[in-house]
Amino acid sequence: MKARVKRLAAFFAVLALMFAAAPPLQSSAQTEITILKNHAVVDYPHVVTFSLELESLEKITDIRLSYQVERDSFADVVCEAVADYSSKTGSAQWIWDMYTTGNLPPGTAIKYWWQVTTQNGGTILTETRMVTFADERYQWQSISEGNLSLFWYRGDGSFASELLGSAKAALTQLETDTGAHLTRPVDIFIYGSSADLQGAMLYVQEWAGGLAFTGYGVVAIGIAPSDVEWGKRAMVHELAHLVTHQMTNNPYNSIPVWLNEGISMYAEGNLEEYSESYLRRAVLYDELISVQSLASPFSADAEKTYLSYAQSYSLVDYLVSAHGSLRMADLLQVFSQGADYDEAFLEVYGFNIDGLDDAWQAWAKEKYGVYSPQTMGFIPLYLGFLVLGLIVIAAVFVIQKKRQPV
Repeated sequence: MKARVKRLAAFFAVLALMFAAAPPLQSSAQTEITILKNHAVVDYPHVVTFSLELESLEKITDIRLSYQVERDSFADVVCEAVADYSSKTGSAQWIWDMYTTGNLPPGTAIKYWWQVTTQNGGTILTETRMVTFADERYQWQSISEGNLSLFWYRGDGSFASELLGSAKAALTQLETDTGAHLTRPVDIFIYGSSADLQGAMLYVQEWAGGLAFTGYGVVAIGIAPSDVEWGKRAMVHELAHLVTHQMTNNPYNSIPVWLNEGISMYAEGNLEEYSESYLRRAVLYDELISVQSLASPFSADAEKTYLSYAQSYSLVDYLVSAHGSLRMADLLQVFSQGADYDEAFLEVYGFNIDGLDDAWQAWAKEKYGVYSPQTMGFIPLYLGFLVLGLIVIAAVFVIQKKRQPV
């Protein structure tokens, strides 16, 4: 027993000597460099400044920063930048200017580390650190449930709870109707107004009220507490884009634009009246856009854009109501494997995109046409106004006739 204890003691003593003799992990045995300071500072949404301060007994010939953004990717992407180094101060710096790349969404995590090379060829790698691209201009509060985390700074707790509850209810209904659901966590940043949202993004359309950063799992949207009803629909729309992305993302192919936007429109709830009016007018004048055309980015023309969104909703509504939620779930699964458009629809529904266009247009004309069941209820009202108008015209005619001299 004592011999065994002595052997163990000798073993641990050798280990202790080995670790004591080993150089620091951040440097090679031939390179004597001391890291004094290693940090990154965020000036949201403009820049991230990475700084390194060091001491070296040897001449520094090269300092590079490697960084990696946490987002969806099918490859392990690491970016590298050559830092500006001053031998007088022993400091290196590299500035990530978001004006050159477009800014990251709030809450994005960035991993980074430095590689320092000396004149004799020795190198060190610093430890990997993390910085969050956080919008610290506001005092954020947060609430979470399941895969959803909601951040806000304007409005009370009931405001945030109402938004989170609406998001959960919409996701539950969307999963019931289409099988689409979140597979990973999502962060929702509620800015206090559209102006605040615009100020948080460097390149964004003036009319944009919400943004979905699908690869980052982030939604950013401007919602004032006084505009919560609009905000709930807009938030759900953007959130559904993340659901669709998580369900179908693959390195080979993307889904049709109409399917992406249609699922988000469908998640909002029933189509709003102004959107439905575009569908009815297009049916009346035979101006429906083909499904093939809607597979590509929508037209820049405002009228055609409104119609494109309305038709996208209608297409998803048709697929769910006419063919069921299980097939929609199957369609998303097939798309996640990189299938092209015709291949996916033939496998799930038995028709290609042209066949879908024919079937949907017939369905849409019946639903949104002048004599559709939705409009038939208004016909007696129209007839009543018409009869009333004729009576008034006749009465005026009779009165004028009586006033004429004989």
